[in-house]
Amino acid sequence: MRRLLILGGTAEARALAAALDGAVHVVSSLAGRVRNPRLPVGEVHIGGFGGAEGLAAWVSANGVDAVVDATHPFARRMTASAVEACRTAGVPLLVLRRPGWPPRPGWVLVDSLEEAARVLPSLGRRVFLTTGRRSLPVFAGLDDLWFLARSVDPPEPPVPSNVHVVLARGPYTVEGERALIREHRLDVLVTKDSGGEMTTAKLTAADELGLPVVVVRRPPLPEGAVLVDAVLVDSVAAAVAWVQAG
Repeated sequence: MRRLLILGGTAEARALAAALDGAVHVVSSLAGRVRNPRLPVGEVHIGGFGGAEGLAAWVSANGVDAVVDATHPFARRMTASAVEACRTAGVPLLVLRRPGWPPRPGWVLVDSLEEAARVLPSLGRRVFLTTGRRSLPVFAGLDDLWFLARSVDPPEPPVPSNVHVVLARGPYTVEGERALIREHRLDVLVTKDSGGEMTTAKLTAADELGLPVVVVRRPPLPEGAVLVDAVLVDSVAAAVAWVQAG
């Protein structure tokens, strides 16, 4: 049976592992940053590999025939390591990326978290921050603003006094997001263009309530990742077809 390594703790990674269960031997790799991750079916590897060199060595030592990078669209460093590792190990690489969200009226598109922090004071005072717990330091200097920060796990202390943390895991509902915005009197939303359906409810709720939305654009794929060292698809079905064709 062929051996496939799937990188990523995304919904697409779990769906791909389930779709291929029994057809190939799947090993799913999770970074280990979430305390209680949703585990896919099959074998699971938790933790890093030691960069591109370590990943290449692991792929070779474990007889992996192909790799699917189904990591988060903002995990650019992991994708770069996958490209380099697969090139070194001589195995094919597929990059699975869910489509981004089509821009909506009222969105302010920026290229980084730092740019998001710069434009925020002109847009609102009570911020719904949904960019992940590791992003909090970027917004720490905005003392005149108040933040409702949502994440799966608690952020590393110290948490600024103007930040209230809500621990939650999607999928979310429009009704729930609308109630949260109203309860905390939020007047601007900050998010990343992660795409997918699990977190779109906040966008709809923000539209309905007239909130401006700051959206951080996705980083580009590493140079050479597409059409040179990897195949790019945007659905689980296309990824399944690629594996089966191999």
